[in-house]
Amino acid sequence: MTESRRPPVGGRYLERAEEIIANSFVMDAHFDLAMDMDDRRELGESKVYSLRHRELVRAGGWDCLVSSIFIHSWQLPEMGLRKALDQISSLVSEEREQRDEIAVCASMAEVGSANESGRVGIMISLEGADPIGSDIRLLQVFYRLGVRALGLAWSRRNYASDGCSFAAQREGQKGGLTRFGVDLLEEAERLGMLIDISHLNDEGVSDVARFAKRPFIASHSNCRAIAGSMRNLTDEQIRLVAKSGGVIGMNGASFAVSDDAGNGAGPFELSEHIDHIVRLVGDDFAGLGLDCCDRLADIHKTIANVDSYDTVADHSRLPELVAVLLEKDYREESIVKILGGNFRRVYGEVSG
Repeated sequence: MTESRRPPVGGRYLERAEEIIANSFVMDAHFDLAMDMDDRRELGESKVYSLRHRELVRAGGWDCLVSSIFIHSWQLPEMGLRKALDQISSLVSEEREQRDEIAVCASMAEVGSANESGRVGIMISLEGADPIGSDIRLLQVFYRLGVRALGLAWSRRNYASDGCSFAAQREGQKGGLTRFGVDLLEEAERLGMLIDISHLNDEGVSDVARFAKRPFIASHSNCRAIAGSMRNLTDEQIRLVAKSGGVIGMNGASFAVSDDAGNGAGPFELSEHIDHIVRLVGDDFAGLGLDCCDRLADIHKTIANVDSYDTVADHSRLPELVAVLLEKDYREESIVKILGGNFRRVYGEVSG
C-alpha cells in the first residue's frame, strides 16, 4: 500500500491531542470485541481483553467501547441465537476474570461509575437482528442481558429488513422494513434500545426515519459523497440522522474512507468525513465508530477485498486523528463532542 497523501501530524498538535483525550470522555460506538473474545475463548484462551486489547485501549485513552454482537453468515440460521448468547457470555466471563479492567454496562451511568474506578465501560449492541429470527419476544431477553443498541440488519436480508451490500451486486429487488421490522423498531424504542442504521439499505433507512420516534444512530458509517460505498450515508440520510437527534460514528475501514481502498488512506482522509458532516449538519452529530478490525478475524478484509482494513491502525492511534483535527483548527469543544460527548448524550437519552 502507498502512504496517506498527508504526512503524520506531530509536535505540538499531537501533544495537545493527547491532553484533550486525557480530559475527555472517549467512546467507540462499534467494535467487534465480543466476537474476538468468543473466538479465542473457544480455542482455550482467557483474559483476551488484557492480552490483546488493554494496552491499545489505554494508550488511546478510551473510556467506553460498544461491543457489537456479530454473527457470520455461515452460522445462520441455526447458530445465530446460540452464537449471540455465546458472545455475551464471553463478555461476562472476561469481566469476571478482569474486574479491575472492564465492566459490562447497561447505561451511561454505569459507564461513568466504571470510569471512576479506572475501568473501561463495555456496552453491547446487536449488529443485525439475525439472532432474534422472527421471534420479537427475544428482544426483551437481549435487553435484560444488557443490549442497548439494535442494528436492524447487517449486509444481508433478515426477517426485519434488507441490508446494504459493500459494493454493487447482482441481486433482485430490494425491500425496506418488513412488518416485523416496524414492530421490532417500535419494541426496541419501548424497551430503551437505540436503533442503528449502519448496514441497512437506503429503503430501510427511509423507513426508520419514517417510523422512529426517538433518536437513531449510524454507529459506523461515513459519507457517500466522499466514498461511494453503499455502506456510507448520503447527505440526505445524514440530515435524517441529525434531525432525529442521533449521531454518526466515523468508520475507519479503508473502503468506507476512500473509493481507492489501496491508496493508504489514514487519519487525514478519515477526518474529511468528519469535515463533511460538520459542514452539513454541525458538530453535534459526529462521533467515532472505528470498527477496528486489523487485529481481528481476516473475514472483514475478505469482505471488503483489501489487504489492510483500518485507516486508524488500532485504538492506540486515536491521538493522530485528533491531531489532524487540531491542525484543521477544530475548536476543543467540537473535538470533545466528536470523541464521545455526542454518543454519550444520545445513549443517555435513549437508554439512561
